[in-house]
Amino acid sequence: MDRLLGRLPVLVIAGLVLALAMLIPAAHAEAVGERRLALIFAGSGAGLLVLWLMLGIATAAAPEAPLSRGVLVTLLGVFALLPLPAAIPFAAAMPDTGLFNAWWEMLSCLTTTGASLYAAELVAPTLHLWRGILGWLGGLFILTAAIALMAPMRVGGFEIMDRSTGTDERFDRIGGAASAEMRPGRDEHMKDPARRLIRWGMAIAPVYAGLTVALWAGLVVTGQGALGALLRAMGTLSTSGIGMDARPVGSTGGIAAEALVALFLLAALSRRAWPGGDELRTTPRLRHDPELRVAAGLVALVTLTLVLRPFLGAFLAEFQPVLAPEPAAPDVGGGLARAAGAAWGSLFTALSFLTTTGWTSIQWEGARAWAGLTAPGLMLAGLAIMGGGVATTAGGVKLLRVFALALHARRELDKIVHPASVAGGGPVIRRLRGPGAYLAFIFFMVFAMSIMATIALVSLRAVTLETATILSVAALTNTGPLAEAIPLIPVYEGSVGIAGSPWQGWAGLAPATKAVLAAAMVAGRLEMLAILALLTPGAWRR
Repeated sequence: MDRLLGRLPVLVIAGLVLALAMLIPAAHAEAVGERRLALIFAGSGAGLLVLWLMLGIATAAAPEAPLSRGVLVTLLGVFALLPLPAAIPFAAAMPDTGLFNAWWEMLSCLTTTGASLYAAELVAPTLHLWRGILGWLGGLFILTAAIALMAPMRVGGFEIMDRSTGTDERFDRIGGAASAEMRPGRDEHMKDPARRLIRWGMAIAPVYAGLTVALWAGLVVTGQGALGALLRAMGTLSTSGIGMDARPVGSTGGIAAEALVALFLLAALSRRAWPGGDELRTTPRLRHDPELRVAAGLVALVTLTLVLRPFLGAFLAEFQPVLAPEPAAPDVGGGLARAAGAAWGSLFTALSFLTTTGWTSIQWEGARAWAGLTAPGLMLAGLAIMGGGVATTAGGVKLLRVFALALHARRELDKIVHPASVAGGGPVIRRLRGPGAYLAFIFFMVFAMSIMATIALVSLRAVTLETATILSVAALTNTGPLAEAIPLIPVYEGSVGIAGSPWQGWAGLAPATKAVLAAAMVAGRLEMLAILALLTPGAWRR
């Protein structure tokens, strides 16, 4: 089976998986008595299965080692083209939506962005299930493609851990057996991208599915419905943020449900929890992992800032909150309870946006009231830009790049005080502090320029700068729910869609603006350095 599927293009393999996945919502629709939806998904799945099998037969050939450009084109094709067949049953089930809007919706799910054009109450549960499945498959694909396709080409965050410039053999020991399989000449049949994808997919899928089932069971125990819990579980592991509705996670299940989700969100902060994580392991001990330490620092900083903001405002005029905090509880116990609730709401929401999932806590509104915040969009956008771990389902700049830049900045400050000092830290830290920081800075600049370009294109319509900025950040970081926090800004409500109309969600945007943001979602998912490698492969090899 491995050799048979390995002869097929990656796009065809992904299409076959997509066609088979349509049988799941078909079975669900049949089980709940929605015969029309069941026929739509079953018919679409069967038709697409036949189509992909025909394409597979037509394109099957002896595998040859492709150029990096061919692999990157394949990745681009999966995210740009695969949403079209995925949109066929969605458009058929909602005939008034149009194929373009259905394609945009499916693209948002597959890139794990989670932005939706439709009000949750207007979408049938089976269609919610299909959105969740597509987001879950998108998370599985990026987890697999990161180690199977991007790692050999040294893109997607792997470039800052490249050993090609290393001079210390101890550095090579960090990668372990997984990285050894990626070295040229180690295993000839692994040169083909399809076989690499299948091999790593078979290693990652059981872990990914097992964690999803475990979280699903835990959420059901807390009191959430079976379908709602399943969508929460899939949205957590894929960091797509797709759910049955836009309510906070703890609306059903309370703090216990949020604590479970927060626990599983930690998997999006570091690759070391997944197969192939040795490729990016920088320290032997978990507690010294730089990505986890940076994430803990960012979440703690946001939490402490929001919790201590009223106290700072009481002593410093410049820290006076824009919105006066709610009056304190009548007794000390009540005040401590409100403070604890504000701390938890800030911590969970910060972790969720840092992993680009975009869910909020039931205590988030209380945390905002405690801190006196009217518009937390800028803070949440900053967390989404930081992003999660390299080669995980999270988007953004990625924590390992932030750590490399911080190491370099610290070293430069040390050199100002002690110009003749010699820095230590071992070969891995030296790599991150030197060439790794240089490549991280390049990526950060490219990411910033991507945000500027997207803002400029979105602003061609009657959209204010604040609105265009948040929409661009939400698309490029694959954090669709970020835009839902923006109606708190008054100017935002009248600046989207047709000039002067109120905020109508993503559906209120013009088709041209949607197309720009769709391209930004794909660029954010593949990362701009990979796109540049696609456009200028010769320059990247040099």
